[in-house]
Amino acid sequence: MKPKKIWANLGVKDIDRTQEFYLSLGFKLNGNPTENLVSFLFGSGDFVIHFFEKEKLKTSLEGEISDLSQGNEIMFSLSAESKNEFDTWITEIERAGGTILFNSNKDRKEFYDKNGFYVCVFTDPDGHKFNLLYSDNM
Repeated sequence: MKPKKIWANLGVKDIDRTQEFYLSLGFKLNGNPTENLVSFLFGSGDFVIHFFEKEKLKTSLEGEISDLSQGNEIMFSLSAESKNEFDTWITEIERAGGTILFNSNKDRKEFYDKNGFYVCVFTDPDGHKFNLLYSDNM
């Protein structure tokens, strides 16, 4: 099997809030948003993440959507190009309404020395988790 493309579909409560959050972090829209969907391109390979209004996505899944306060559905990892960009993203994530769950700069300063990379785990306003990483060796 050789898929032509792969993308992710996630459920959100508020399409406008989701659009504002990802635009404020500098992500590029993929197509035109509708009342039920906003889509963004991530990374140099233009990985697509569609953010569907939860009830619309629920219909497609033919089942319940994960309660993100109880667990995770998936965690995407994003790589920063420099330590400065890593630090800037953390500030921008908080300013945009994201929640920082772990920041190796602040929470465990020895983390970099031990593992060779900086890590920031954050959620978007709907609770979708992302892992922001930077290492001199990436």
